[in-house]
Amino acid sequence: MSDGGLPYEIWIGLEVHVQLLTESKLFCGCSTRFGAPPNTQTCPVCIGMPGVLPVMNRRAVELALRAALALHCQIARLTKWDRKQYYYPDLPKGYQISQYDLPIGSDGYLEIEDPKGRFPRKQIRIQRVHLEEDAGKSMHDEKAGLADSRIDLNRAGTPLLEIVSRPDIRSPEEAKAYLEELKLLMWYLDVSDCNMQEGSLRVDANINIQIPTADGPVATPIVEVKNMNSFRAVERAMAYEAQRQYEEYLRTGRKKGDPGTHKTTRLWDDSSETTRPMRSKEESSDYRYFPDPDLVPVVFSQEQIAQATEALGELPADLRRRLQSHWGLSAYDAGVLVGQGREFVEYFLQLAQRCGDPKLASNWMQQDVLRLLNERGISIRQYPVSAEQLAQLLNKVRQGALPTSRAREVLARMVDQGCSVEAAIHALGITQMDDRELLALCEQLVRENPKAVAEVRQGKLKAIGALVGQAKKKNPNVDPARVQQLCLKLIQESVQ
Repeated sequence: MSDGGLPYEIWIGLEVHVQLLTESKLFCGCSTRFGAPPNTQTCPVCIGMPGVLPVMNRRAVELALRAALALHCQIARLTKWDRKQYYYPDLPKGYQISQYDLPIGSDGYLEIEDPKGRFPRKQIRIQRVHLEEDAGKSMHDEKAGLADSRIDLNRAGTPLLEIVSRPDIRSPEEAKAYLEELKLLMWYLDVSDCNMQEGSLRVDANINIQIPTADGPVATPIVEVKNMNSFRAVERAMAYEAQRQYEEYLRTGRKKGDPGTHKTTRLWDDSSETTRPMRSKEESSDYRYFPDPDLVPVVFSQEQIAQATEALGELPADLRRRLQSHWGLSAYDAGVLVGQGREFVEYFLQLAQRCGDPKLASNWMQQDVLRLLNERGISIRQYPVSAEQLAQLLNKVRQGALPTSRAREVLARMVDQGCSVEAAIHALGITQMDDRELLALCEQLVRENPKAVAEVRQGKLKAIGALVGQAKKKNPNVDPARVQQLCLKLIQESVQ
């Protein structure tokens, strides 16, 4: 039995295509901007007209090197361009310029972990990282039975970085975690925006299963799964396909290496949550790779590699570890903060340093700050309250000068009016109750609510909520936690 109680072990390798953040295409000056009218961002080079010559995009190569280094790859000092021969209507040249035997990076890894504890921290090996150009896009209009197909070549020639993992992923959950970490890494590096809705990140998954038998483990034929448009879809597709392969093995007994078996491609249908056959999978020999005669090899000097390494900065995994070790955050909290981006983390660090309570700062960042950013569709850079102002507010909460509920009202006022903490407090009419006044109020509440007091004495501590609610009605400036504490103390003393 495999981990998780399944009667088989899942083996998954992922091929991820990431569109690079360049202004122009890989071998011509056409724009890569998304959303332009069809076939308006093309030229003789990217549509493969006779007699044209490609010119390499230096920025694309720099971004590819940056990504390969961040994935701990071995960097090829010399890499070349190859022609990958195959025909599709949206590939005008009849071949794709890619990299075959000398990729920019190889033998790297990406570390993944799960704060929920579903799997331990582990490294997923990266087989290769290479550059290639994208194809165009076929659009099929099946309205009224016309079945028209049209071609948009705006994407043709767009620079892609293909990142191929080894089959080290052992569950659909690990596959999703790998993709989330890879997307976060590319975003932090400014390599790609990884917008799946715009096609900036696409995933193909290779999956088979290992079934234990009396004669040793048996592997099913490898299947490539395409057409997955979200990380959740990848997770569901892998779970379905693993079970489908197991059930097929039980019916047929067919295994990898049997005569007539070969790698196949299947499409994921998100509506039915099933895969369906598409075609048999081509092997590298079918593509008839050969060096592109129009492009010179790329040579990286040791100095270039060193400079690119130094410019990487602190990567997401390192940043999460620092938030946990230095600031005492949980793995979950660190993951949420880092997942919002480098500038969000910088805001948190300033806030935590100024208010002196990292956990409190993290809670307010994840709840109040993040909620407003999502509601307004803005970044932390556009957040109208500075880290210093928010720290002043949180310090009042820490010192007991302001209940959390009223502090949230103050923050809302600061956001809407762009005012200071003190101005917001004054505008809302918030005043702090002194200890004698608060004690007198709690004594009154205990005296006037014998039923709630009796329930608390019986161990029903939730009944204290009724007293807190009445206190807030009488004076909205009370601290609910302080009211609860004083009322409980008064009730306990009355028993003695």
